[in-house]
Amino acid sequence: MTRISIALLALTIFSALGVVNIQYQSRKLVTAIEREQARGRALDVEWGQLQLESGTWAAHARVEKIARDRLGMVTPDKNALVALDPVVSQ
Repeated sequence: MTRISIALLALTIFSALGVVNIQYQSRKLVTAIEREQARGRALDVEWGQLQLESGTWAAHARVEKIARDRLGMVTPDKNALVALDPVVSQ
């Protein structure tokens, strides 16, 4: 009877240690998930800011101003425009 009691006590202790270990690992994983979710939210905010910045850089008025000021481009005269018919390939 004593051997059975000692064996059951050892199994109970090992089981309790296993439960404690699993709870510890679970808490570590939950913390890691929350950290990554916060990082994901921060990246979403940064993505939105980059999209706004991209829209600003590509705005038509800004591109036209740079073309006129830096590159010296002008709108062509209507008489200088030539309309081409699209080529139909068969």
